[in-house]
Amino acid sequence: MSTTSDFERMLRTASLRVTAPRLAVLTAVHQHPHADTDTILGQVRASLGAVSQQAVYDVLRALTSAGLLRRIQPMGTVARYETRVRDNHHHLVCRSCGVIVDVECSVGDAPCLTAPDDNGFVVDEAEVIYWGRCPECTTSSSPS
Repeated sequence: MSTTSDFERMLRTASLRVTAPRLAVLTAVHQHPHADTDTILGQVRASLGAVSQQAVYDVLRALTSAGLLRRIQPMGTVARYETRVRDNHHHLVCRSCGVIVDVECSVGDAPCLTAPDDNGFVVDEAEVIYWGRCPECTTSSSPS
């Protein structure tokens, strides 16, 4: 489990100043993986009090640019953030309730999938999103 000192070290390693909003955003995203910006904003405000929406957006952008957060946006959904970075994992998304779950790399070493024609690119990452229905939604819609 990450602590405030872990987050402080991460910020310093990324050459970012340690600030209360940055620590609060990292904590919120760590505690609520795949959270959207409204959820993160609510968590940060619960932690720090009055914080502007723009400040949280700016922190999310800075932390994502520094590689401390990963921004994902499955088709038809709002952007979501997670602290699990640099491991090329993928996601399962429920078509009914929208829950998102991490899933390990599909096959082999990163980038997991090999493009049939890389067009000269040096591929270092593949993004896969599996769509379906989670166990709760499958069970709740089954005839009794």
